[in-house]
Formats: sequence, C-alpha cells, structure tokens
Amino acid sequence: MKGEIIAVAAPSGAGKTTIVKRILAQFPEFVFSISATTRPIRETEKNGVEYYFITEEEFKQKIKHNEFIEWEKFYDYYYGTYKSVINKTINSGKPVLLEVDVKGALSIKKLYPFAHLIYISPPSYKELVTRLRERKTENEEDFNKRIKRAKMELSLKDKFDYIIVNENLEKAVEQTSDLVTKILKGEKN
Repeated sequence: MKGEIIAVAAPSGAGKTTIVKRILAQFPEFVFSISATTRPIRETEKNGVEYYFITEEEFKQKIKHNEFIEWEKFYDYYYGTYKSVINKTINSGKPVLLEVDVKGALSIKKLYPFAHLIYISPPSYKELVTRLRERKTENEEDFNKRIKRAKMELSLKDKFDYIIVNENLEKAVEQTSDLVTKILKGEKN
C-alpha cells in the first residue's frame, strides 16, 4: 500500500511554512520532502533542513536527468522536488508532506492523481501584502516580484482539493491538523 502524498501550497506570506512546521510536529509519521533550490541560504536556515542548497549548474544537470517531480524558476532562482525521495517514501507506505509553490502542487497532482492538495489562503490580498512587507526578507525588487506572483497564485486556489484561510494562525493550524487526520484515516478523498 502506497503512502499518502499531501502537498501544501500558498503564496508567499500566507503562513504556509509555519503551518507545515506545526503539522510536522503533530504528525511524526510524515516524511517531509525537502526541496532543492539555487537561492542563497538565509542566516536562519540550514542546508538539508529547509532546502538542499545547490548551484544552478547542479540544478540544471538534475533537470536534464529528469530527477525532479516538479521544478520551476522564479525570483531568479530554481526550486524543485526530488522524484526519488517521493517515490521511495510512498512505496514504503509512509506518508509524505510537501511544502511547494502553487504551480508545483498542481504538477504533483498531474503525476500523482491521488495526492491531496491543500491551499493556505491569506484572508485577503491586502493582508498578504502587509505580511510580506513586515517580513522584510527581500529587497524592493524581489518584494514586487512576490506580489506579482501572489496574484497569479491566488487565481489558482480553486484547483486545490482543500482551502484553509489563515486569518488566525491557531485556527488555521487546527483546521489543517483536522484535515490531515481525516486524510490519513482515509476519510477524505
């Protein structure tokens, strides 16, 4: 029996990473799929924990060898999910949790139709802009790229199996946890 695939996606600033970390703490049976990226590592990050930080040349070689389930270049950097990790995990019967961008989640669904896609939505576009401003993790040019991309990602939310609105973090975590419990028990399809 194959393990479940749950992919969580959202525009930047919607709270996806925070929610995923809380879900992983509640559900130790999950294998977390760590994506590869060519973007620079941030001070608070560790290689092999948040991402596998690789060079653009390495990434392009992996694309050439079809090593990613999904990959994309945005904000001038590449991001991708290793196919081998997902296949090994689900074939061993373990559930896998992915934190990916919106397009990546939709690509996963094409390859794995049984995957469950959860979209974390901000309460409003205006609130999303405020959250991104307050993060202060990028320069103005990158901020504007994130805002432009967020508009596109918000337009795709109806393609997801489930939508959780993150107006209140504790409530959003609770709703996501309840949903994950139902998925793992086979109560949601």
